[in-house]
Amino acid sequence: VSEGETRNAMHEFIAKHQDKITGTLSGFDRLVFRGTLRSIAHDEGMKRYLWTNQVLLKDFGCHVELVSRQLKEASLAQAGALGRPVKYLTSSRVSKEEIARGIAAKEGIRDGLVCVLSCVEPCWSFEIHRNRETKKLELEPRYRKCLFLYHYWMHPQLGFMNARIQSWFPFPVQICLNGREWLARQMDTAGLEYVRQDNCFPWIADWSKAQRLMDRQLKAHWPRLLDHVARQLNPAHGEIFQKYPVSYYWSTYQSEWAIDIAFREAEDLRRLYPRLVHHAMTTFSSPDVMRFLGRWIPLSGEVPKRFSGEVESDLKHREEGVRIKHSVNGNSVKLYDKAFTVVGSVLRAEATIHHGDDFRVYRPKEGDPDGELAWRVMRRGIADLHRRAEVSHKAAERYLDAFASVDEETTLEELIRHLGHPRQWRGRRVRALRPFGDDSKLLEAVSHGEFTLNGFRNRDLRAIFFPGVARTPEDTRRRSAWVSRKLRLLRAHGLITKVTGTHRYQLTAAGRKAITAILTALRSTVRQLTPLAA
Repeated sequence: VSEGETRNAMHEFIAKHQDKITGTLSGFDRLVFRGTLRSIAHDEGMKRYLWTNQVLLKDFGCHVELVSRQLKEASLAQAGALGRPVKYLTSSRVSKEEIARGIAAKEGIRDGLVCVLSCVEPCWSFEIHRNRETKKLELEPRYRKCLFLYHYWMHPQLGFMNARIQSWFPFPVQICLNGREWLARQMDTAGLEYVRQDNCFPWIADWSKAQRLMDRQLKAHWPRLLDHVARQLNPAHGEIFQKYPVSYYWSTYQSEWAIDIAFREAEDLRRLYPRLVHHAMTTFSSPDVMRFLGRWIPLSGEVPKRFSGEVESDLKHREEGVRIKHSVNGNSVKLYDKAFTVVGSVLRAEATIHHGDDFRVYRPKEGDPDGELAWRVMRRGIADLHRRAEVSHKAAERYLDAFASVDEETTLEELIRHLGHPRQWRGRRVRALRPFGDDSKLLEAVSHGEFTLNGFRNRDLRAIFFPGVARTPEDTRRRSAWVSRKLRLLRAHGLITKVTGTHRYQLTAAGRKAITAILTALRSTVRQLTPLAA
């Protein structure tokens, strides 16, 4: 997403509540990168490394123990020189971040290494196996356990962050950083005042300037930045691989993109948020969630038959508040009330991507940089990080705008009162709408997510209401006339409008609000509606 793109534009949800909003901020939140020494990450590559270093298979155990000891000593050297804590944890389930933040707060560490924590965890490595049939030693990749070293820093550029390295071949690295931590350092450098709570900002003196600073993060030289962190994890890397040079291939293991909306008054967000949660749980269907996350849905609005994944929605009560989450195959969108303060309160919409297979990027084939460009599967590699940012932002934006029809004050009765009376349309009488009767299917059809951007045509609705192929031209005209009458009904009641110069129609703002409210009521259970009626 390029700097100055439409991220600051007034989208539906933000436009609706703009008089209550002080600012918005959009960008990466949590980012987890993984570095792999691909040249030795498989048995043949490892054999070449051993051959280059003149290490026999029978000496493999001694060699790797020696190298692992060398790595550990080099990795812990800085902590020893600075007098920083080095702690061994007996369980990998202990929150390492809480320990590190506690040390940083207690010792007042603002820059540099905070601590090094270590623990034994499962890992993927190599072992020597004796083949009983051939009577020879063989090198095999296997799962085992080994020591991991976790480094926590107050990085001068990235803020609070951590990275870990596996102390046994092939030494994979994982780096975890946070875009909001990074932004805080950027704002400090720029002299921009702000109020921070956890990893969000309820108040910033200049929201537009903060967004421009956050946009710069995407222009970072990622390989150089990540390689620098890896060298701090293992200063002995060059010495270990002097005879067989290898470098890390960086991939994005997990990314979280967040759109933060700062409300001026906490009471406004407290009053609105329960309605947003109720709307999400009672209105969003599986196809809706799939659309949010970029999956193609046919005009019928049904989940494609070839889709074999899982669509899940869940509600979680956290210490800070309530979080609503919808996921498809490990990717998710979620909404939560992030912070309530006297200077501002934050609503966050977030998109998390674990698997990029559901998304496409316009690129050449892998290994052929000058080849033909085409829409191909988005890779984990950092080469596609900009596209990951783009699709993440769009997913979070689509999700957020789906809440634009939620009104915290207007009742359903007020919204649909005028729909129950006949109207005049171009000199002709048009009947009253029956939203809870035989017109409910029509309202559901025109509110399909795929019509949000480009609208819908007569033929689009025909495909929904008449899925079979018309047998005769007369049958086609009959179907078209039936849909035209339905369009006239919706236009007369102000629910849709025609796009000038086209054969397409779109929902009006009032239409989207009314139809969403009607469909929410229809999809709600008696148990859900009873407390509201009381």
